[in-house]
Amino acid sequence: MSQSRTYQVRTYGCQMNVHDSERLSGLLEDAGYARAAEDTAADIVVFNTCAVRENADNRLYGNLGHLRPVKDANPGMQIAVGGCLAQKDRGEIVRRAPWVDVVFGTHNIGSLPTLLERARVQREAQVEIAEALEHFPSTLPSRRESAYAAWVSISVGCNNTCTFCIVPALRGKEKDRRPGDVLAEVRALVEEGVTEVTLLGQNVNAYGSEFGDRQAFSKLLRACGEIEGLERVRFTSPHPRDFTDDVIEAMAQTPNVMPQLHMPLQSGSSKVLKDMRRSYRQERFLGIVEKVRAAMPQAAITTDIIVGFPGETEEDFEQTLHVVRESRFAMAFTFQYSKRPGTPAATMDDQVPPEVVKERYQRLVALQDQISWEENQKLIGREVELMVSEGEGKKDGEHRRLSGRAPDNRLVHFAVGDSEEPRPGDMVTVEVTYAAPHHLVADSGIRNLRRTRAGDAWDARQGKPVQVSKPDVLLGMPKIGVPEEQPAPVGGCCDA
Repeated sequence: MSQSRTYQVRTYGCQMNVHDSERLSGLLEDAGYARAAEDTAADIVVFNTCAVRENADNRLYGNLGHLRPVKDANPGMQIAVGGCLAQKDRGEIVRRAPWVDVVFGTHNIGSLPTLLERARVQREAQVEIAEALEHFPSTLPSRRESAYAAWVSISVGCNNTCTFCIVPALRGKEKDRRPGDVLAEVRALVEEGVTEVTLLGQNVNAYGSEFGDRQAFSKLLRACGEIEGLERVRFTSPHPRDFTDDVIEAMAQTPNVMPQLHMPLQSGSSKVLKDMRRSYRQERFLGIVEKVRAAMPQAAITTDIIVGFPGETEEDFEQTLHVVRESRFAMAFTFQYSKRPGTPAATMDDQVPPEVVKERYQRLVALQDQISWEENQKLIGREVELMVSEGEGKKDGEHRRLSGRAPDNRLVHFAVGDSEEPRPGDMVTVEVTYAAPHHLVADSGIRNLRRTRAGDAWDARQGKPVQVSKPDVLLGMPKIGVPEEQPAPVGGCCDA
């Protein structure tokens, strides 16, 4: 195989898919392929698909259709389709799009280079869908997108049976990694310069169920707190059913576990939750929110909500609005219910008319935007420490703005002014000057810049000479006296 062949991976869906795509890129580079430059045609295009939304099929086949004339003009080009939609549709993809060369499932992403070579030699499509996990994603080579932040998979699959969700059928039963393997990967990442990790699982706080330790997840969080150089730990997505007090205590007592919680609600109606087979009720969800706020007043809580699930009445929807008002979510990812073939909900009676779903959805979004804006306004005048991020905001020429994430994962666009420009992965302290529903602005200048090993790692990726950063570089005058109590800096999968 020529060393000059290039690849491109197009990712759809949740953080699990993002992590899998990093592995697919690593596998291809291990096999001798090079990442295609921006705005150039790649020799190999890989679609890592999602099957959660109703239009996922249309989106995939539309994109495949756009590539057909490109491939016709470049006979050596190969197209591969993987991920949840590939696991679901299997041979149907090649039937509908016979110009596809490889179809592989969620359990055998490690087979991609072999399948591509086999398709090239045999000159026929290769479809390989494993029914069980071949390799844990984190045991495969990786080309990580970020030098400073990394996904770490602690489990794959899901043992729940939510009636709207097709993920368990496509990802399989839950499989847990041993804690020692997880921590070894985290330590290795920190050695490479990573300072933030996000622990991933379809149902992340059910971790340990496979090896019989109900407190395995809280122990894992505490163990992450003992890793020197690891500044920020996040996780997604937990299930309210499995959210125990020991996890809340571990979050509150482990300094590098961030004050952020993304916990899917789906519906505020206990009746709808029962129909969804969500195994908790409104009271249970609100009780967890209350405990989290008591332990971490500064925590930002975000959620997922489905509007228009079959049988949802106006009264049921009002219960969802009630939970939104009570919970004061920093942000909510809201979805209009759509049928997924193969799920129990798709054949339920009392499907809600689309116009009713749309009207309710608009009311929910308006309410949540108002709450998000009000919560963000409370942060005006507060200092927050940001990890400078890459690709999350456009540089503003007039203000020299960059972007970063607060501990609670709120997105903040901040002005650099005449200060030294920080690198992605560096830490800056800024004062919030403006609030919008989905972001904050800090135009008061950088109060403190801390150059980090993560920033050094980013420099190394750019081919820049790396000088080991000093612990702190102060810009501007430090404040005198006792620091003010910090408010909620905040945060944004698979749903559990």
